[in-house]
Amino acid sequence: MNYLELILKNPFRNKTRSALAIVGIAIGIATIVALGLVTSGLQASTETTLKAGSAEITVTKTGSNSFQSSGGVIDDTVAEDLLSIIGVNETTGILRSTANTSGANMGPGGGFSVNGIDKNKLSLVGIDSVNGSVFNADASEMILGKIAAESLNKTVGDNIDIFGEEFKITGIYETGNFIQDGGAFVSINKLQDLTGNDNKVSSIAVKVNENANVTEVSNRVADEYPNELSTTTAADQANRVNDALGYVDTATWAISLLAILIGGVGVINTMIMSVYDRTREIGVLKAVGWRSRRILGMILGESIVLTLMAGVVGTVVGVVGVNVVLAYSSSFGTIIQPVYSIELFLRAFGIAFLVGIIGGIYPAYRASQLAPTEALRYE
Repeated sequence: MNYLELILKNPFRNKTRSALAIVGIAIGIATIVALGLVTSGLQASTETTLKAGSAEITVTKTGSNSFQSSGGVIDDTVAEDLLSIIGVNETTGILRSTANTSGANMGPGGGFSVNGIDKNKLSLVGIDSVNGSVFNADASEMILGKIAAESLNKTVGDNIDIFGEEFKITGIYETGNFIQDGGAFVSINKLQDLTGNDNKVSSIAVKVNENANVTEVSNRVADEYPNELSTTTAADQANRVNDALGYVDTATWAISLLAILIGGVGVINTMIMSVYDRTREIGVLKAVGWRSRRILGMILGESIVLTLMAGVVGTVVGVVGVNVVLAYSSSFGTIIQPVYSIELFLRAFGIAFLVGIIGGIYPAYRASQLAPTEALRYE
């Protein structure tokens, strides 16, 4: 058996001890991978709020936000009035409401998000193309988001009962934003009639002129309606979500450090016991001419092999665990799509390698310093 084969096989002589060490490290690695996949998926979805062609500014009632389904709170005539403000190119009112329909549970709050909008203004909410056709004004027709379609098992031509009326699905759209794709869009006039929000909208989407400064236009809109309307830019919305996700990322790094500490202790214990069990063997190796640095390299290599194996197990468990949870989760399964990146897996294996170095360096040094005569006498 050559030197490399020794390093690869020695860690698994005591299978129970090695398995326990691998499990301990793999749990930390799995947690890191799982959190990384979910966080990356949410960040990718958030970035679509900056999609070219969509509205750069969202106008809401002061004290509310663009994601609330609070019915109509703004007169729809305001959308036309905003066109007179310098820098505003296009506007449209959006009415948001929540409907109960069989099988719909698009988010943590439950319910099915229905949005009313002018069929000619869909590009302002990031819908550039539809698989099928766009709904007709004032008709009981809708276009359904891809995530909602998968959750409800619906396709073009099917019907959905909302607000006590059958709506025909004329098309399926996909924006890449899990909030948008988890709902549906219908004619704003039709939704106003059904919900009793005549001439009211929940928010107004504003697209600025090509060379206009978004922040300046946003401030002009807010100044025009002080204490009445609030404005939020797409960049602001993305930054807020990313700030919140930053806390999750910080937690991931904290878990990484904890995994290094706990895993390091576990590996130290495993490798020290391995050195004790093989004291006579190490004495024989030194007696036949092995140098201390060769012994040190062998024990350190065994430690790294053990932790890299834990990295593989932890990565597989993390990936499978996330997909299983999302597949069977009624709240998040259809709105979060994990994003796989080489950086995440490099981080996981980098941590496993670091644990191997930290956990193996002391046992390796201890083994390399054993005196051959004392080791050979050891029982």
